[in-house]
Amino acid sequence: MRHPALLPTLATLCALTTLTACQGSPEAGRPDTTPTSQSPTPTPNPSAPSTLAWTPEEQTAITAAKARYVTARAAIDLALNNPKAATPEKLREAGNGGNWVIQVLGDVQFDRDRGWYQHGKVVLSSVGATSVKLEAEQPQVLLAVCLDTSKTMLRFQKSHKPVPVGPGNGKRHKVLASVVYAPPVGQTKKAWFLVDEKDSGSC
Repeated sequence: MRHPALLPTLATLCALTTLTACQGSPEAGRPDTTPTSQSPTPTPNPSAPSTLAWTPEEQTAITAAKARYVTARAAIDLALNNPKAATPEKLREAGNGGNWVIQVLGDVQFDRDRGWYQHGKVVLSSVGATSVKLEAEQPQVLLAVCLDTSKTMLRFQKSHKPVPVGPGNGKRHKVLASVVYAPPVGQTKKAWFLVDEKDSGSC
């Protein structure tokens, strides 16, 4: 039941967001998200990361991408916890980039316009790498993540009472997160940025 309402300055914000890889998808993990509701048919434990033999360089990239993902996700919680104080700059500094920032800001604006806020934080139940592409122009790490939203709830800013929402789609959501290594606009020093999350069922 999430309604991504993009800000009027969509074009401007996309120009400001850092990365050439702009592949945003709806922000997962919100209490009122409406994903495809179809779990993938392959085995529920696809290519367990423990069986993958990462090179030292790949493992270094995975470690850095995971850390950046955790930071980026924490910044999203902060923005949704206090929509009035959320800014594109804070989200980008924490590692949210590409069209992903636009999607997150759309959710923030949607709540702000209605006088809502998210109470609580999304728990990252598991984060594991599924692929690493170091040879790409923008090196990429794909992370399989289980988001637990059971500790979150939408509330009204004025009364702090719960916002009545539908039954939703459960409290645990599996997403495939894309984290790339690229420089911010106008800078040469590269960093890891979360640029996309795709829903892939429950977990």
